[in-house]
Amino acid sequence: MGFSIGNAALRLVSGAFILNAGIGKLHLAEEHAAGLQTAAARVIPQAGTLEAAQFGKLLSASEIGLGTLILLPFIPTRLAGLALGVFSGGLVATYLKSPGMTEEDGIRPTPAGTAMAKDFWLAGIAVALFFRRRRQ
Repeated sequence: MGFSIGNAALRLVSGAFILNAGIGKLHLAEEHAAGLQTAAARVIPQAGTLEAAQFGKLLSASEIGLGTLILLPFIPTRLAGLALGVFSGGLVATYLKSPGMTEEDGIRPTPAGTAMAKDFWLAGIAVALFFRRRRQ
């Protein structure tokens, strides 16, 4: 397993971003948790069966765990890319299924959807990590 500055940079940027997001949700207000839960339930209906506070705690713990996994250098890069791909796929699906986030074409963001559309960069990083070329 060789060291690549490019892979390290991708893992540092995405892992730190997700870890910080999870830490920021540690003391999530129940109303905010309920809003995030509603959006998540559009993609994962089972998310709607939880209490809002419970969903907020699980979301926070999941983001902290994922961010940490991506940042740990002994975790294989492909595994980090796969985990990030699953997570970012959920974010992209939430963006695409949330009313008012996209223009009529269903892809380009509206002004309200611009903040969520940025999650596509996480998907791009996931692809780059998963399909990275191995050194000989």
